[in-house]
Amino acid sequence: MKNICIVVGARPNFVKVAPLLRAIQRTESASFQLVYAGREDDPTLEPSLFEDLQMPRPDCYLGADSLRLNEVTAQVMGAFDSYLDAHEADVVVVVDDLASTMAAAITAKKRGRRLAHLVAGTRSFDISMPKEINRLVIDALSDYLFTAGVRSNSVATREQQTDLSQTFMVGNILMDQLRFCRDRLRRPAMEVKEGEYLLLTLNRRVLLGNETRLASLLQVLNKENTAGMKVIAPLRGEASSVVKGLVGEDSALQIVSPLSYLEFGWLSAHAAGVITDSGNVSEEATWNGVPCITLNSYTEHIETVSVGTNVLVGEDPVRLSEELRRMVSGQWKEAALPDRWDGRSAERIVQVLIGK
Repeated sequence: MKNICIVVGARPNFVKVAPLLRAIQRTESASFQLVYAGREDDPTLEPSLFEDLQMPRPDCYLGADSLRLNEVTAQVMGAFDSYLDAHEADVVVVVDDLASTMAAAITAKKRGRRLAHLVAGTRSFDISMPKEINRLVIDALSDYLFTAGVRSNSVATREQQTDLSQTFMVGNILMDQLRFCRDRLRRPAMEVKEGEYLLLTLNRRVLLGNETRLASLLQVLNKENTAGMKVIAPLRGEASSVVKGLVGEDSALQIVSPLSYLEFGWLSAHAAGVITDSGNVSEEATWNGVPCITLNSYTEHIETVSVGTNVLVGEDPVRLSEELRRMVSGQWKEAALPDRWDGRSAERIVQVLIGK
């Protein structure tokens, strides 16, 4: 029996590990323990999340609680080291590129555990970004590199630090969860008609921290540019308060409270278009075949641009305006699903883990 420890660093990671847990539960060759880097009372983990994802709550909470990345790293390393004192783990699986993810990866390797990185090989090639440093460290330490696409697979293979590292293009595991939830999405309690609204999400701290730049982007989202369609924005915490202070009278924005996973999934799947600064949201748009504008100059998964429905406009209001008009006029590009975005990534991952 292979003991698999899965470490989650933040709310979006739960969406990616839920399919992996289900795949492990379907085999008799492995068991898992789920570890969360944060606190049990983390306000971002709404009560409905685990029910919506059809997954168990974490077996252990490491209790990290700080906005300072180096403090998070230290807190997670100390707490996860103590966890490994008391629990068997043949392999530790870490997700994405957070400070907590890097901390768990370093601790696992120092304790002699096999390490697997889920969503490996993603790069911005901007070393000034803390997440880029996290990605480099995690991939360099990992024994198993599970990548989502051709580009990230090439990066991971090229940068392997030892002959023992192995790269596997398993596809985008986020698609597994979207496939699983396709018939379970829940229409939110608001006045919306399918295909007659736009969806906006904002989360990137760099963008939220520059109110002048953000205001210039939000000004584009007026009723004229959206052809009268409202722009529904289910924003959390800081994003909600910042955007509310920048919205003008002619804005098409309708800021609403954060939604459950299944409610947000319904809005994302039935929108006329999506405007976001989130990689995960742009990936969902490609799965749903919905036009997507990303307010960033790069994406971790370039397949969403080269094959899917995504277009990058950076933080340029002129480019946003141009693409927005194409979006609302129905003149969007042809798109398809990238290779292996078929909703079966978790099965491939488990086959690798139990076979080694």
